[in-house]
Amino acid sequence: MTQPRIGLALGGGGARGISHIPVLEAFDDLGIRPYAITGSSIGAIMGAAYASGLAGADIRRIALQTFADRNTVLSHLWKLRPKRFVEVFNGNLVTFDPLKVLDVFLGDYLPGTFEDLAIPLNVMATDFYGCSEVVIGSGPLLPAIAASIAIPAVFKPVERQGRILIDGGVINPLPFDRLPAECDIVVAVDVVGAPVRQPGRDVPTSMESIFGTSQILMQSITAGKLQQQRPDILVQPEHDNVRVLDFLKTKDILERTAPLRGHLSAQLQELILHSFTNENTEISQL
Repeated sequence: MTQPRIGLALGGGGARGISHIPVLEAFDDLGIRPYAITGSSIGAIMGAAYASGLAGADIRRIALQTFADRNTVLSHLWKLRPKRFVEVFNGNLVTFDPLKVLDVFLGDYLPGTFEDLAIPLNVMATDFYGCSEVVIGSGPLLPAIAASIAIPAVFKPVERQGRILIDGGVINPLPFDRLPAECDIVVAVDVVGAPVRQPGRDVPTSMESIFGTSQILMQSITAGKLQQQRPDILVQPEHDNVRVLDFLKTKDILERTAPLRGHLSAQLQELILHSFTNENTEISQL
């Protein structure tokens, strides 16, 4: 039996992207490695970690350790604080350098370049002034991921090859269309979510409005793409009140999305068996 070439697309969605982990564990349960991976924003982080050779269980452990409690996270963020007061009072929102954030939180776990990865990976970014998609699949890894996660109002834009890059989810939140054409099976994981009314609050805060608007726009982009083309398997965790920056809810997110692991495993097995059956039918007809 020849294993089909499976493409895996991991979408953007902030903390909701923690639910990519049960999906990766489903691949491990079946002993399958994707043929290629694409990722936007948090999907770029998860995709890079998995493509580097880490198992889903390893990524789960790292996520739980990194976001174990508020004090652990604050100790990391303290390292990223502005070193000069002028950086606080410069007329802009106080934003973080995404490359420094990645270095502090993930620098010990990821290799230096795309070429060091065990699985081919493409990550998405958005050319801010060019109003276009940028697909990055070679060269230094962390700067490319930094561009892909550069959510406006949270992270500073990233300059790369003369272009100013921001969050890849702005233009391609679910990049299954950027997987190689030769993939036999395409799995896409959509974690964008939708604005959810917070308990005891009738009107969203300013930040909730910004992130909620982004979710609505990304949903619209994905819905338009799905009308033209659909992946073989589309994984969509249920909408809940997890917000973009709710990484301290990592444990709860993993518990809530645990059923995705078994569901995807069953779907993949069925598709692989179907692919094998078709292959044998074609051979017998020769």
